[in-house]
Amino acid sequence: MVLREMRTRNYSQRSITTYVHMLQKLEEYFATSVDEISIEQVKDFLQYSIEKKKVSVSFINQVISAVKLLQHDILGKSWETIRIRRPRMDKRLPIVLSKEEIKSMIETTRNLKHQTLLALTYSAGLRISEVIGLKPSDIDSDRKQIRVLGKGNKYRYTLLSENTLEMLRTYWRAYRPVRYLFEGQKKGQPFSRTSINKVFKQTCKRAGIKKEATVHSLRHSFATHLLESGVNLKIIQGLLGHSSLRTTSIYLHVTRFDPASIKSPFDEITW
Repeated sequence: MVLREMRTRNYSQRSITTYVHMLQKLEEYFATSVDEISIEQVKDFLQYSIEKKKVSVSFINQVISAVKLLQHDILGKSWETIRIRRPRMDKRLPIVLSKEEIKSMIETTRNLKHQTLLALTYSAGLRISEVIGLKPSDIDSDRKQIRVLGKGNKYRYTLLSENTLEMLRTYWRAYRPVRYLFEGQKKGQPFSRTSINKVFKQTCKRAGIKKEATVHSLRHSFATHLLESGVNLKIIQGLLGHSSLRTTSIYLHVTRFDPASIKSPFDEITW
């Protein structure tokens, strides 16, 4: 029932897997069918998960979203009468790597596939799921852009840098991927999320990077560096695929501006 509804609504496979997993956890905890579990029971489960299991805010929100899909969208209950208050997310600033650190990562990576994957992720501002899903046909070398399938199965276009394009050409000649741009050990199968995280961690260690960075930090760095270069926030929003400018505006808090380099509009007036 839930699977059919999510597929009809064109949910991503990752979202489907997450929601089904959360509903299964509820069924296992109460030893009953999920459609028979009350909202009060759901709240009890969430309280238990927070106090005993020390789960993350993300976990809690995933459970609530899964329950809302079932109770409201499938069973037709009024969400206003069964609403569960979501916990507030910690306002953590993104971890940003400097351009020198990015350069060091690329230079210390000896494997051509790994080097190209990391360079593309940074230079195009991609999520890990997006780089995994890229196909060779998504690379438009003539128009210098990349077609990306992002959140909510929405397509967007982002940058294809000259340096990355040259790396991609070298990579293509060496690997000749069949279906996905970056494939695992099996031809036609995408490079796994686990493998990318492992490659990133090893690369940071070799490059001497001590920050608690993740693959997603490459995306944060892309956005921050564009903003520091003077690119309009609205344009960055489009490149990142953010539905809200508010999400993109977090990079304003980590951007380093040199006041001396900013010219007052008053100085542009001719007297």
